[in-house]
Amino acid sequence: MVLLSARGAAAATGVARALFCRPEEDPFLSLESTLRTIEGMLRRGQGLPLRRSWMEQPYGEEEVTLLEEEVLPVIQQCLARVEELDQRLVAQRERQEG
Repeated sequence: MVLLSARGAAAATGVARALFCRPEEDPFLSLESTLRTIEGMLRRGQGLPLRRSWMEQPYGEEEVTLLEEEVLPVIQQCLARVEELDQRLVAQRERQEG
């Protein structure tokens, strides 16, 4: 059995792969957008309950505080780690090219 590389498999099936994915295919852009959206909603609705689309009971002060203190920092840490990985890959590529 012969294994094809990803490029070879794409060529064999007639599927061309772009060098970069489309923005909507990048999960980390979605995560960054989610972070900005949540931060904006919390800023605009400061002091107001945060309504949800799937339940009648909105998030009150306690739930909003948990979002601010626990959820948002985790998303920020994830994005910071992704940035570190990106920088490492860029440096690695520059060493290979240089």
